[in-house]
Amino acid sequence: MRLEYIGLSELSGSLIALEGVTGAAYDEMAEITLENGERRYGRVILLDGDKAVLQVFEGTRGISLENARTHFTGRAMDLALSKEMLGRIFDGAGRPIDGLGEIYPEQRRNINGSAINPVSRQYPRSCIYTGISAIDGCSTLIRGQKLPIFSGSGMKHNELAAQIVRQAKVAGDDGEFAIVFAAMGVKNDTAEFFRRSFEEAGALQRVVMFRNLACDPIIERILTPRCALTAAEYLAFEHGYHVLVILTDMTSYCEAVREFSSSKGEIPSRKGFPAYLYSDLASLYERAGMIRGRAGSVTQVPVLTMPNDDITHPIPDLTGYITEGQIVLDRDMDQKGIYPPIAILPSLSRLMKDGIGKGFTRDDHPALSNQLFASYSKVQDARSLASVIGEDELSDTDKQYLAFGRAFEEHFVRQDENENRTMDETLDLGWKLLTLLPRTELDRIDDETIRAHYVEGACQSLLPREQG
Repeated sequence: MRLEYIGLSELSGSLIALEGVTGAAYDEMAEITLENGERRYGRVILLDGDKAVLQVFEGTRGISLENARTHFTGRAMDLALSKEMLGRIFDGAGRPIDGLGEIYPEQRRNINGSAINPVSRQYPRSCIYTGISAIDGCSTLIRGQKLPIFSGSGMKHNELAAQIVRQAKVAGDDGEFAIVFAAMGVKNDTAEFFRRSFEEAGALQRVVMFRNLACDPIIERILTPRCALTAAEYLAFEHGYHVLVILTDMTSYCEAVREFSSSKGEIPSRKGFPAYLYSDLASLYERAGMIRGRAGSVTQVPVLTMPNDDITHPIPDLTGYITEGQIVLDRDMDQKGIYPPIAILPSLSRLMKDGIGKGFTRDDHPALSNQLFASYSKVQDARSLASVIGEDELSDTDKQYLAFGRAFEEHFVRQDENENRTMDETLDLGWKLLTLLPRTELDRIDDETIRAHYVEGACQSLLPREQG
């Protein structure tokens, strides 16, 4: 027997309210039938006695208070899952929008997922190569890690995200690799840029793409990362894929949560965001990881734009607490035309030490990374001193650090959007750049490693490009 509730008690924005409801559950899906027979779908977001408040995915335009018929389905929102999802494009609620029809589901899953038992978690090891030296060499992405990209409005985070999708691969190729890409609150031209970029690079067949446009309902934007992570968990833990999940832009997601919270009349916290934003973000980020006894893994790279480039804003602040490091894009480097404009010093991968070195990348990787970081930090000191006393008054060593800094940004950090460097090319380039410094300044590397890799004058081939 199909039970329907006729009429609504309230209608406000994308929210509708019914009274006299029994047996409904929080997060339950409902089907709303309009006078003309059109069907829309909503989700229960609030229960107060016999009153239920629903948010309608398609909006409430055209819904009648007197004649709308509401049917509660008795289940939470789920997603149809199959390996056929690879190479397909879906909207933010998981509906196909590429014109190829519905997929035949092997199973359906609640998009809210379930928590991974901490005892069952396997510690992340090995790495994912992105082909980008500033990431692979200094802030390596570890398989099973969550490593966000902190950007700013107008910077090239979309290009960086697309390049990672095109170039990413697991170290050793020990397993099938897939990418789940979720775009939230993007403009039409940005969504088309991502699709075209993946297609032209031949990467679309290994990508599951979820697309939520800026003009789409905010409730769909809240569902988008959950649908993406549900697809990633299915591919990883049912079919053994190593899945890289890229979520962009998490700022759009958080602003949708704020608007959603405000529409429910909840008391705001910092910057108007709800007090539960931390736990809400954690419910997404903590779905990354590896499970003992399962072949696959889920690795997350959330991309967020910091309002006013403020890293203390609630969104990057809370994200930094939950995740295991960050890749920070720098406004000054972007204005200099350096791509990708990755700031080495504030960027960090906390799990990097356990997924590089002998048996993973190369024996010299940990020491080289530490030395590059330490040397580049001294570059900033030399630049600060030069701004006070002038470059001509610096010591010879400080001048060498300035030369190293210019070459490091020009040759190591800067690379073309289609340039895919191997790990060996990245590490060899790092060693070449270190030859710009006196051997006595290499205090983070042992003598044996220096003898094996340090070659006097190896960087001379890079200098004409820098000087020109």
